[in-house]
Amino acid sequence: MPPTERSVKRCIFVALVIITPLGLFAKLYSGPGRYWFNNYGAGVLYEIFWCLVLFFFWLRRENITKIAASIFAATVFLEALQLWHSRVLEQVRSTFLGAALIGTTFSWWDFPHYLLGCTIGWLLMHRLLKVKL
Repeated sequence: MPPTERSVKRCIFVALVIITPLGLFAKLYSGPGRYWFNNYGAGVLYEIFWCLVLFFFWLRRENITKIAASIFAATVFLEALQLWHSRVLEQVRSTFLGAALIGTTFSWWDFPHYLLGCTIGWLLMHRLLKVKL
């Protein structure tokens, strides 16, 4: 028997409850490997988070690839936006939440990590449709 929409949404919610603090922790982590966790690990988790948020609202197998591709495209756009330093954007970036959501510094190395996060998100969305509770 396939899982119900309600059980899948419950699993997505639990995954979000786990991944959200992990993402914040990665951004604030100060131990060994902190540079990678702060800059790239958090980016991977950021992609997974947004994949799950959209999947919660558009819970259909045929949306999975569209969701992952859209999240990747949106974060690539946000990364490119970091090359623009308007007054408004700099004010947003000056806050923790603004910096976490739209970033502060352009880096080509973010792109492979965004792709990794979207790929993991894609796999996770497929896996969540198979969960039996």
